[in-house]
Amino acid sequence: MAGDVHQAIEAVWRIESAGLIASLARMVRDVGLAEDLAQDAFVLALEKWPDAGIPDNPGAWLMASARRRAINRLRHGRMAERKHGELGREEDWRQDEALLALDAALDDPVGDDRLGLMFATCHPVLSAEARTALTLRLLGGLTTDEIARAFLVPEPAVAQRIVRAKRTLREARVPLDVPRGPELAARLGSVLEVLYLTFTRATRPPPARTGCGRRCATMRSVWARSWRSSCRTRRKCRDW
Repeated sequence: MAGDVHQAIEAVWRIESAGLIASLARMVRDVGLAEDLAQDAFVLALEKWPDAGIPDNPGAWLMASARRRAINRLRHGRMAERKHGELGREEDWRQDEALLALDAALDDPVGDDRLGLMFATCHPVLSAEARTALTLRLLGGLTTDEIARAFLVPEPAVAQRIVRAKRTLREARVPLDVPRGPELAARLGSVLEVLYLTFTRATRPPPARTGCGRRCATMRSVWARSWRSSCRTRRKCRDW
């Protein structure tokens, strides 16, 4: 029975993780922290659900748990900065701004944040290899082992690429939103390059694509639907 519950929880994670990480990244503005918060919520589900049962809306349960942790993390960070006072008023202002952004995100009807996350993970500040590995990890839900086998490289190398990519995005303060205007056209090429690479790897014969094909196809499908929806929204705004 417990094994069935754990399998169900893992299935929920595969379905919900990309959207969960994307929504959290929009709130905390840090893809690494967003993944940590999502994984914390998953661990809590593994602890709670075997006894309490799987909730009617497991995705909403995971999001609520992760949001609470995000709020606590930001508030704790703000209080710590104020207590030590080492970084001065500018850091206090930044923490206040982060909390205001989080509050606004909680009140805002959440759409599909995965499109904005994909533009961030595919940012040209990263190498093509790093963009692809990070996108497959956060949006495709692949493990580092699955990514390594798909690209025929050692797993430690993939893990290092992902760690460095998260750090680079954080240090460069890459926005986690869909770019606008001329920047959109300039950034779209790097996204399409990653999608092409995932397609070529996902359509390789076994065993290279183990664990990759179905989730890569799902990721591309989600991106295509999100992009079409975004384009329709932008056209409506211009017409209005």
